[in-house]
Amino acid sequence: MNGIAMTVALLLSQAPLQQYVDRIARQEPLAGAVFGVMVQDRDGRVLASYQPDRKMVPASNMKLVTTGAALHALGADYRFETRIGYTGEIREGTLHGDVYIIGGGDPTIGVKDSIALRPDALFWKWKTLLKGAGISRIDGRIIGDGRAYEGHLENTSWTYDDTGTYYGTGCSALSFYANAVDYAMQAGVEGSPVEAVQTYPETPWMHFSNYGTTGPAGTGNSLYLYTTDLAPYAELRGSFAVDRKPKTEHFANKYGALTCAYYFWKNLRATGWEVTGSYADIDRGGYVRSADFVPSAPAGEPTAIGTSTSPTLSQIVRETNHRSDNFYAETLLRTLGERSTGIAAYDSCYVALGEVLESLGLPPEGVRVEDGSGLSRNNYVSPHYLSTFLRAMTASPAFDAFLASLPQPGTGTVRTLPVDPARRSRVRLKSGSMDGVLCYSGYILSADGLPEKTFSLMVNNCTVPTAEIRSCLARLIDRLMD
Repeated sequence: MNGIAMTVALLLSQAPLQQYVDRIARQEPLAGAVFGVMVQDRDGRVLASYQPDRKMVPASNMKLVTTGAALHALGADYRFETRIGYTGEIREGTLHGDVYIIGGGDPTIGVKDSIALRPDALFWKWKTLLKGAGISRIDGRIIGDGRAYEGHLENTSWTYDDTGTYYGTGCSALSFYANAVDYAMQAGVEGSPVEAVQTYPETPWMHFSNYGTTGPAGTGNSLYLYTTDLAPYAELRGSFAVDRKPKTEHFANKYGALTCAYYFWKNLRATGWEVTGSYADIDRGGYVRSADFVPSAPAGEPTAIGTSTSPTLSQIVRETNHRSDNFYAETLLRTLGERSTGIAAYDSCYVALGEVLESLGLPPEGVRVEDGSGLSRNNYVSPHYLSTFLRAMTASPAFDAFLASLPQPGTGTVRTLPVDPARRSRVRLKSGSMDGVLCYSGYILSADGLPEKTFSLMVNNCTVPTAEIRSCLARLIDRLMD
């Protein structure tokens, strides 16, 4: 078959798919929404498209760009480092000075997922480093240092209520429990305060005010914790319906470095170490800030005595994409900025990400990046760009790790995507959703597990139930495997 005949055959074979895309775009539930599609084969030929260059809000599909870029730039085996250091002098086993925990961005400290060390195991490593330096007693404080990440804790485009939630915690160079805090919630009598008890982690420096109320039956849960890193105050606002079952709510903790220092301080004392001082962190001005939030001048730069390392980047990226973990994704973007420019503020991160995109052959101006997780509604990218990015990643040395990080339907955040169970193993994809937004982008694999097609399906400005849109897009993904 000559080249012209092959092209004609290809066009004929893809015509039914294009006709199907055109038809569903004109029908409910997609008719009233903004809808975009791009499907390409492994050589970049377009198999089907619909408004492919229209820039849209990607929600968590933004994590594809963040995680892929991080793997490509840093390598699948990259590990974050946390340094242990001290100021002062060591005399006869006693440190007359302070112990520093110097954060390097490790997002897994204190988290409960399967890839992370338990806090007591990590603290054992840190104590081993202290012993190796000849320290067995500390006449000073334990200080958490998260200064490696400059700029705001959260992205400034995130909504005010999101920044009080576990998915809007913001990231710091030294964190603990993904900078989240858990509260046990229980309804009281209608009209009375909701019962809220902090369960983990402890944050004894915080001043907590409960303005949450028990609402009428059927009114749901609208509780938010409003807090800031400017002062140790938090207010619970909203309502919790009287007919709701007790549950654990996950909110934001703005003091990750201080929390880490506090728990290491507690562990030291509980395991027989004498620590005469308290716990503290470092504020943005470089001052040591104790639990009473009275700043004091630091006693010079600490002397590093050793490091602990995170799980590999490939493991972290897999958790990021399977759980759609905003905290991990923001850490990856901030790390790109730090590694490339020496500054982890968001403006520097955009520059660093653009450099990675250029190295993959993609124009950085083709995407508007506001954050790494997709929580911001100021991110904009087209289906064409996402599909092309996914195809470019197939040539990256880190592609195997990237592909392995993407869930198949029935697992992770796509566990409810009703794709044909008999063919789910041929799909690897990332979901992205928020109010009015639902996106799926990923790969269709051949029988031998190689990427056969890349696709991006994006829906914005949708007012119908998400389940209807999900079913419609699942049927389209099924057609992509025909």
